[in-house]
Amino acid sequence: QVQLVESGGGLVQAGGSLRLSCAASGRTFNIYRVGWFRQAPGKEREFVAGIRWSGGNTYYRDSVKGRFTISRDNAKNTVYLQMNSLKPEDTAVYYCAAGWEYSSVWYPRNFGSWGQGTQVTVSS
Repeated sequence: QVQLVESGGGLVQAGGSLRLSCAASGRTFNIYRVGWFRQAPGKEREFVAGIRWSGGNTYYRDSVKGRFTISRDNAKNTVYLQMNSLKPEDTAVYYCAAGWEYSSVWYPRNFGSWGQGTQVTVSS
Protein backbone atom coordinates (compact mmCIF):
# COMPACT_ATOMS: atom_id res chain seq x y z
CA GLN A 1 0.00 0.00 0.00
CA VAL A 2 1.18 3.51 -0.81
CA GLN A 3 0.22 6.68 1.04
CA LEU A 4 0.35 10.05 -0.70
CA VAL A 5 0.30 13.48 0.92
CA GLU A 6 0.01 16.68 -1.11
CA SER A 7 1.09 20.12 0.02
CA GLY A 8 1.81 23.55 -1.42
CA GLY A 9 -1.61 24.78 -2.46
CA GLY A 10 -2.88 28.25 -1.72
CA LEU A 11 -4.27 31.50 -3.05
CA VAL A 12 -2.33 33.30 -5.77
CA GLN A 13 -3.04 36.07 -8.25
CA ALA A 14 -3.25 35.39 -11.95
CA GLY A 15 0.23 35.19 -13.43
CA GLY A 16 1.70 33.91 -10.18
CA SER A 17 3.34 30.60 -9.33
CA LEU A 18 2.91 27.73 -6.91
CA ARG A 19 4.79 24.49 -6.37
CA LEU A 20 2.87 21.45 -5.24
CA SER A 21 4.53 18.49 -3.57
CA CYS A 22 3.38 14.88 -3.35
CA ALA A 23 5.21 12.80 -0.77
CA ALA A 24 4.87 9.03 -1.09
CA SER A 25 5.41 6.47 1.67
CA GLY A 26 4.85 2.76 2.12
CA ARG A 27 5.41 0.32 -0.75
CA THR A 28 6.84 2.93 -3.10
CA PHE A 29 8.74 0.26 -5.04
CA ASN A 30 5.38 -0.70 -6.57
CA ILE A 31 4.87 2.72 -8.13
CA TYR A 32 5.12 2.80 -11.91
CA ARG A 33 3.86 6.30 -12.54
CA VAL A 34 2.45 9.31 -10.68
CA GLY A 35 -0.14 11.70 -11.98
CA TRP A 36 -1.45 15.07 -10.90
CA PHE A 37 -5.17 15.54 -11.38
CA ARG A 38 -7.50 18.41 -10.55
CA GLN A 39 -11.17 18.83 -9.92
CA ALA A 40 -13.05 22.10 -10.03
CA PRO A 41 -16.53 22.48 -8.49
CA GLY A 42 -19.16 20.86 -10.66
CA LYS A 43 -16.60 19.35 -13.03
CA GLU A 44 -15.06 15.94 -13.49
CA ARG A 45 -11.60 15.15 -12.26
CA GLU A 46 -9.09 15.68 -15.05
CA PHE A 47 -5.51 14.76 -15.76
CA VAL A 48 -2.98 17.59 -15.47
CA ALA A 49 0.52 16.08 -15.63
CA GLY A 50 2.21 12.74 -15.16
CA ILE A 51 5.63 11.20 -14.75
CA ARG A 52 7.13 7.75 -14.87
CA TRP A 53 8.62 6.82 -11.51
CA SER A 54 11.69 5.37 -13.26
CA GLY A 55 13.01 7.06 -16.35
CA GLY A 56 11.19 10.31 -15.76
CA ASN A 57 9.10 10.52 -18.93
CA THR A 58 6.64 13.37 -18.53
CA TYR A 59 3.16 14.01 -19.90
CA TYR A 60 0.90 17.09 -19.82
CA ARG A 61 -2.57 18.13 -20.79
CA ASP A 62 -2.46 20.69 -23.57
CA SER A 63 -3.76 23.60 -21.52
CA VAL A 64 -0.80 23.48 -19.09
CA LYS A 65 2.04 22.75 -21.50
CA GLY A 66 4.72 25.41 -21.22
CA ARG A 67 3.35 26.60 -17.85
CA PHE A 68 3.51 23.53 -15.59
CA THR A 69 6.47 21.25 -14.97
CA ILE A 70 6.32 17.89 -13.24
CA SER A 71 9.46 16.42 -11.69
CA ARG A 72 10.42 13.83 -9.11
CA ASP A 73 13.05 13.25 -6.47
CA ASN A 74 13.26 9.49 -6.03
CA ALA A 75 15.56 9.80 -3.02
CA LYS A 76 12.80 11.71 -1.24
CA ASN A 77 9.94 9.74 -2.82
CA THR A 78 8.43 13.06 -3.79
CA VAL A 79 6.86 14.35 -6.99
CA TYR A 80 6.53 18.08 -7.64
CA LEU A 81 4.30 20.17 -9.84
CA GLN A 82 5.71 23.61 -10.58
CA MET A 83 2.90 25.83 -11.81
CA ASN A 84 3.76 29.14 -13.45
CA SER A 85 1.65 31.76 -15.22
CA LEU A 86 -1.39 30.58 -13.33
CA LYS A 87 -4.83 31.44 -14.65
CA PRO A 88 -8.20 31.63 -12.88
CA GLU A 89 -9.26 28.50 -14.81
CA ASP A 90 -6.51 26.58 -13.00
CA THR A 91 -8.50 26.93 -9.78
CA ALA A 92 -9.31 23.46 -8.43
CA VAL A 93 -8.43 20.88 -5.83
CA TYR A 94 -5.25 19.18 -7.00
CA TYR A 95 -4.63 15.51 -6.27
CA CYS A 96 -1.66 13.28 -6.85
CA ALA A 97 -2.18 9.61 -7.57
CA ALA A 98 0.02 6.55 -7.98
CA GLY A 99 -0.38 3.88 -10.63
CA TRP A 100 1.15 0.40 -10.67
CA GLU A 101 1.45 -0.40 -14.37
CA TYR A 102 1.96 1.01 -17.81
CA SER A 103 -0.91 2.59 -19.70
CA SER A 104 -1.00 5.01 -22.59
CA VAL A 105 -3.86 6.89 -21.01
CA TRP A 106 -4.13 8.89 -17.81
CA TYR A 107 -7.63 8.22 -16.51
CA PRO A 108 -8.33 8.51 -12.79
CA ARG A 109 -9.67 4.94 -12.76
CA ASN A 110 -6.20 3.65 -13.67
CA PHE A 111 -4.68 4.91 -10.40
CA GLY A 112 -4.85 2.98 -7.17
CA SER A 113 -3.71 5.39 -4.45
CA TRP A 114 -4.74 9.00 -4.00
CA GLY A 115 -3.78 11.85 -1.75
CA GLN A 116 -6.27 13.99 0.12
CA GLY A 117 -5.92 16.93 -2.27
CA THR A 118 -4.73 20.51 -1.93
CA GLN A 119 -6.71 23.60 -2.91
CA VAL A 120 -5.31 25.96 -5.54
CA THR A 121 -7.18 29.23 -6.03
CA VAL A 122 -6.13 31.73 -8.68
CA SER A 123 -7.72 35.17 -8.43
CA SER A 124 -8.15 37.44 -11.44
